[in-house]
Amino acid sequence: MLSVSVLNGKIVVVEKIGLGKRILRFVRKPLVRMVQYQDLIAAILRREVRERFKGSVAGWIWAIIAPLLAIAVYSFAFTTTLSLPVSDGTDGKQVSYSLFIFSGLIVFSFFSEMAFRAPMLLHEYTHFIKQTIFPSDMLPVISTLRATAYTLISGAVMLLFQLAMTGSLPWTVLLVPLIFIPFMAFLIGMSWFLAALGAFTRDAGYLMITIVPLFMFATPIFYSHTGLPAPFNFWIYANALTGFVEVMRDVVLFGKLPNMIVYGWTLLISVFSFYFGYWFFDRYRNVIVDVL
Repeated sequence: MLSVSVLNGKIVVVEKIGLGKRILRFVRKPLVRMVQYQDLIAAILRREVRERFKGSVAGWIWAIIAPLLAIAVYSFAFTTTLSLPVSDGTDGKQVSYSLFIFSGLIVFSFFSEMAFRAPMLLHEYTHFIKQTIFPSDMLPVISTLRATAYTLISGAVMLLFQLAMTGSLPWTVLLVPLIFIPFMAFLIGMSWFLAALGAFTRDAGYLMITIVPLFMFATPIFYSHTGLPAPFNFWIYANALTGFVEVMRDVVLFGKLPNMIVYGWTLLISVFSFYFGYWFFDRYRNVIVDVL
């Protein structure tokens, strides 16, 4: 419905939109913009990937060597000096402690890379944002996709190592995309929020440097949450990363369907993070250009 009014001698036409239509438009907006700028996203993503290993002889091989060395060190440490098999806490199935740690670190490393970079992300592209009509809201998407490439390489190395150790992979590995895609949405939303916040104050970056390492110990990476006293369950799941680590281990290591309550919690967190982050970024998009 269109509303026509006169303001300062000028005719102003305002479109009146119902609440349901406004919500639908907001839900679609970030997705539509991703499709709209997919060519630009692909071009900048290729540039960023090339820049990461620019001047390196080995290039992409380093992306394989790093996780390979990490899992080799964990395996050596926990098979020669310590024997710490881990149970899933239900049917008693045990897995190698090195795989247990590495699976948690893959999730945490993905998160930490985004948390560290996001506050300064817009500052890296100040020239483009100020001098051209540049879709700055797509930068967190590009950054997440870049980190996704390296995370997938680490995940592939872990699966190959698991296959070599156990001789097989559980069929539930096929469910990984159902967990990984919501995790990407969670990180994109977090990056939108931190990027906008970081445009106003560099303290956001220093805050992430301070608190992200604490999340490593607040997240069950080196330990199983099933061994914690019951009163700690609420607080451990208040940490959004806990759910993602748990459901990922369930389908990859323990070969079972994830707890549906925990999985539902991760979906809820992902949707909230994605849309709240975009709302926050979009709200201050025009102001960001002036403060950078």
